Amino acid sequence: MVLMTGKEYIETLEKRGPLTIYLMGQRVENPVTNPIIRASMNSIALTYDLAHRPEYRDIMTTKSVLTGNTINRFCHLHTGVEDLQNKVKMLRILGQKCGTCFQRCVGMDSLNAVYLTTYDIDQKFGTQYHKRFIEYVKMVEEKDLVIDGCMTDPKGDRSKRPSEQNDPDVYIHVTERQEDGVVIRGAKAHQTGAINSHEHLIMPTLAMRNEDKDFTICCAVPADVEGITYYYGRQSCDLRRLDETKEGDVDCGNPVYGGQECLIIFDDVFVPNDRIFMKGENEFCGRLVESFAAYHRQSYGGCKVGVGDVLIGAAATIADFNGVLKASHIQDKITEMTHLNETLYSCGIACSAAGQKTEAGNYLVDLLLANVCKQNVTRFPYEIARLLQDIAGGLFVTCPSSKELSDPETRKVIEKYLVGAEGVDTVDRIKILRLIENLTLGRAAVGYLTESMHGAGSPQAQRIMINRLSNIDEKMKLAKALARIEN
Repeated sequence: MVLMTGKEYIETLEKRGPLTIYLMGQRVENPVTNPIIRASMNSIALTYDLAHRPEYRDIMTTKSVLTGNTINRFCHLHTGVEDLQNKVKMLRILGQKCGTCFQRCVGMDSLNAVYLTTYDIDQKFGTQYHKRFIEYVKMVEEKDLVIDGCMTDPKGDRSKRPSEQNDPDVYIHVTERQEDGVVIRGAKAHQTGAINSHEHLIMPTLAMRNEDKDFTICCAVPADVEGITYYYGRQSCDLRRLDETKEGDVDCGNPVYGGQECLIIFDDVFVPNDRIFMKGENEFCGRLVESFAAYHRQSYGGCKVGVGDVLIGAAATIADFNGVLKASHIQDKITEMTHLNETLYSCGIACSAAGQKTEAGNYLVDLLLANVCKQNVTRFPYEIARLLQDIAGGLFVTCPSSKELSDPETRKVIEKYLVGAEGVDTVDRIKILRLIENLTLGRAAVGYLTESMHGAGSPQAQRIMINRLSNIDEKMKLAKALARIEN
């Protein structure tokens, strides 16, 4: 049984086979030593390190329902509503500690969604997918692996079904069926932590029809398997990590931690039978997509709240450094930020508390409340960020470079004219301003604002689910009954 540390996790990445990675037009030979990529690895390493700290051990680890061993919660199948709530609490803590996306949520959510879906498929067709998947989960638990849940395909022409596309490669699909497995081709987009993961768990991206059976594939492949190419997603201000001046870290805002998104190309990748968990059972794609989406929409009630705590802390800090923390309008804005943030957390906890046991035995969140949670996440973080920018003032986007701090003469000028409240170090004031830039405009904004909008599906996807689950007919009956209207 392995419960890795952050250092040991990084070592597993160093021991992998070579990956084909492109970043800004260049082939990356060693992602572990690349400053841009390494920051995102540090965020995942934190999920391992906190599991060994006594004050976080109970929330970061749990007992496996499959083996009884102690495992990292990110590898866990939820066994009750307490598990679902502890997941949200864990994600909030991690968001607080790294201030960005720590990339393991999607793997945990995909494990639980595939688990319940394979059970349902086996019950109808007598297949062996669920048994296979249990062995896969045991392996993930035993090795304490990072799983990249791969759901989003590039999709091409959205007006056409997968089987109708001019180029079928815009969806992952089976190109060849062999006695011992299948060959797949296509791509997955917006893949969080893809290069930092040990495994890719591939799922269909939407409900499929009979004509889309070649696109109905759920399977797992190692991240270093032959045939995979990674294209690293650009993020705002990412080149600041390459600054080599003594004060270069100041301009990063969050110099240690970062997020990661990739486009992954699967070019005729072979998948053996024991790693295939759905192959053509298109009537179960909707079940898999909806359950995964619900789990992942629940996740945002934790991780984005944790980062929101950092935004609130940054607002109070810069107000203090500016000498205006006690001003009534500042206090009112910080109160509003807190109200919005705790509302998001309430939704995450609520959809967890209302979760139900599935036929497979693991627990699924309340679908309606999970979608309400994520719908709020598409809105409230933008207002929280706006209030933070309001409190910060304009200097967080007009501040001179940290290179001016490296020269003794220009440093004197910066320290003289960018001074804040009495007793506050000017460089500290600049550091918190750069963190605010990072959180609301820079790299962390990808993991906070943009993910809040588009992660786990677009806002419209949640509204469709809310409409479907809202039971309007029953609400009409309630109103008519009170008004004494006979149906």
